Amino acid sequence: MLMPNSVPDLRDAATAARENAYAPYSNFKVGAAMRGASGKIYVGANVENVSYPVGTCAEEAALAAMVVAGETEVIEAYVIADAPEPVPPSGACRQRLKEFGKDDVTGWMGSTDGKEEASTIGDLLPGAFDAGYMVRS
Repeated sequence: MLMPNSVPDLRDAATAARENAYAPYSNFKVGAAMRGASGKIYVGANVENVSYPVGTCAEEAALAAMVVAGETEVIEAYVIADAPEPVPPSGACRQRLKEFGKDDVTGWMGSTDGKEEASTIGDLLPGAFDAGYMVRS
């Protein structure tokens, strides 16, 4: 599925963020852009650490920027990486997206050679764990 002309700003924002990724160990730069309910776009890039588990994903960084700005709802997302095919968010980032977006929110995935795919958060993370499962006392 090709991206409609109404959202090239997300692709451009994610692409620009990707350029600033810090990935000296994997050389796998990722950029993400989240559109909040206000229409404002928040960006993030992956930030690696020599101790791999303490790195930050691009989606995580963009969502954190959104929350810091006072927004808590994603209405559209775009993730781009330098890979032969569009790269979907990791499992942890799918759960993060689910926290801030409804199942029908579109998540775009792109590669730096121009390939794009779209999915919904619900399709990316079927059977997601959500607040409905929390035991309340």
